[in-house]
This record gives sequence, C-alpha cells and structure tokens, in this order.
Amino acid sequence: MVFVGMDHGTTGVSFTVLTAEPVHFKIGREELSSGKVSALEELSKRVDLESIDLMAITYAMGDGISEITPLKMVKNHGILDIGGAGKVTGGGTAVYDEIKKSGIPTVLIPGLHKNTPCLDPRFQAAYSHAASPEKISITYNAYLETGFENMIVSDISSNTVTMLVEDGTIKGAMDACVGAMGTIHGPLDLEMIRDIDNGFRTANECFSNAGAVKVAGVSTKVARAKDEILKMYVEGNRKAELAFKTMVMTINMEIWGLAGIADKVDGIVLTGSVGSMQKPIDVFGMIKENVQDIAPVSSLPATSGSVGSAQIAEAVFKGEKEIMGIRVRN
Repeated sequence: MVFVGMDHGTTGVSFTVLTAEPVHFKIGREELSSGKVSALEELSKRVDLESIDLMAITYAMGDGISEITPLKMVKNHGILDIGGAGKVTGGGTAVYDEIKKSGIPTVLIPGLHKNTPCLDPRFQAAYSHAASPEKISITYNAYLETGFENMIVSDISSNTVTMLVEDGTIKGAMDACVGAMGTIHGPLDLEMIRDIDNGFRTANECFSNAGAVKVAGVSTKVARAKDEILKMYVEGNRKAELAFKTMVMTINMEIWGLAGIADKVDGIVLTGSVGSMQKPIDVFGMIKENVQDIAPVSSLPATSGSVGSAQIAEAVFKGEKEIMGIRVRN
C-alpha cells in the first residue's frame, strides 16, 4: 500500500511517500509559482502515481471546511478567503489544482477554527481561527510517535502555532497572529495596529514582518530569512541573538499558558525547522530548559507535517472515522 502526505507550508510544499522506506521531498514556493516545476512530475519520479491508495493534503488556512473531506467534494479550495494568510505566491494553489485534476484519490485536511466541533467552546468563542491544516497533521504524527493522550505540540518555523491535546483530541490552539513569534510571522502589537490604521502598512504586511525578522532587522524573501538570521547569529550579531532569545521567550509564554489551562500534560513536543533545531543555535534546548518542569520535552523532525498527512491518509483509507477529534467525511 502507498500513501502520500502533503504539507502546504510557508516556504514551500513538502511531500512524504509513506512506504516501507518513507521518501521526503520539498519544492520551494518560488519554484512552483514560476510554473517551471510540476509537483506531480516530481512525485512521479519517486512513486508510481497509479499505485497511490490515498493522498492527504493541506491548503492555506483550511477554514472553509471542518472535516477531513474528499477533494472532489471541496469548494473554493476549502477556504473562506486567502487574505491574511501571509505572503501569497500562488505556488500552493497550483499544486492543489494539479492534484485535483490528476484523479489521484485525495482528501483535504481542514484547519482549526471557530466551526471546528472538537475545540473547547472557549477557544471557539475567543478565536475565529486557531491553526492551519498541517498543524493537525503534525499533532497526529506526534500522537503516533509518543502515544501521549494529553500533550502540548508546538510547531516552530516561519510561524509558531501551539496545540493543546486532551484525551487524544485537539481542544485548543494558539495561531501565529495572536501568540508566539516564528522567524517571519508574529502577533500584531500596538505600533503595528497604529500603522494599519494610518495606512502605512496592511495588516498582512505587519503579520509577515512581526517575527524574529523584526528584531533582527532582516528584510528578505521568506525562504531566505531564517538562514540570514542564523548567518548573523554565527557572526556574533547582537540583534540576531536577541531575535532568537525573544522568539524563545514568546514560545515559552505560549506553552506555559496552555499548560495553565490543561487538566493534564503528559509531554511537550517541539517540531518545525526551528523547534527541532540544535545547531548552530540550540533552540530546542533553550525552550526545553524553560518548560521541562511541566512535562518531558521531546522533538520531531521538520518533516512531521507531511509525514502526519500521509499517516492520516493511511488511517482514513483503513476506515478511521475521526483523527484527533476531527471527523472524516464519507
């Protein structure tokens, strides 16, 4: 049996082919938006497309659906509006449309939002949006890898989103625009709100420059930002050092905040390209040091999003009706 998972991330689209020896690959957003690269052509180099039993994909915020849904039944790419989702290049849309036209059996994973039934009603009331779809994939991968029924999962990369799981169900999450910093995205503070009101910048421009890049003073393409800050850090730049320390502080605050409302926490799982990072700066260790009093802390590789999507595809194919509290639509 062959199952494929896709993670529609900020810097690119990642795939995992779940076979005896899993295969991972990533295509940059700029490559996809240029039209020079076909995701299915790249996938076909690694697996016979006709052998795929089921693919599970994610797209944008996923706020137009609340169930894991067959792609052929999805309208408007499963979103309400593409606005406010960070930089839009069109690369992810091209992949989505290519997969839909291919006829490969595929399901679309929803995001977490106010209409997601499994969320605690207080999260539904407080936040219109809690997490994009790949965070469900990441959480499912963490669940399978650790066996924790009660955990906090923090995905730290271009943005940071942290999920709260109780009794094997996702009960809450803090999205990037209201919680902790990532390398690119972060919460909107008073200065940014004033800039928006005065017409100096759009809300999305503020959101896309509110992470570590703001502290480090970095202004470059999204795909290069993390490496630029790391380069500055290695060279001894104090702004870069402060950027990482500030980002870690906000992440610690977010994890402690969710732990404070949880009934029980068996473990904390960090993932993402920054969350699992130990060199040249030990971000994982910095966070672990501050939150290990809550529960044991472990990490997953940055491929957890696409792996989790593939694992969801396998579970759905084998008849699972619910994934971490998210219903599967027939």
